[in-house]
Amino acid sequence: MAQLSKLGQLPSHQATQQPVPQREPIKHILRGSAKAVTSTIHHLQVIGYASVGDWSPLLPTDNSGEVMSILVRQIMI
Repeated sequence: MAQLSKLGQLPSHQATQQPVPQREPIKHILRGSAKAVTSTIHHLQVIGYASVGDWSPLLPTDNSGEVMSILVRQIMI
């Protein structure tokens, strides 16, 4: 019978075989008027999701009056 690890769930020989979480980049892209994008960036800071400084500067798009800003985050998968 396999001995349980300290976690009490897996045999000790399997506890070391768990996949190692890997980091993967994910891009958040906001597109809209400068006012809407800026407002959303500030709201995301207020709720603790991302600091204003984490976002790229406002970048023009091919659409008149539209800008975008990009945030790249690393997530564990």
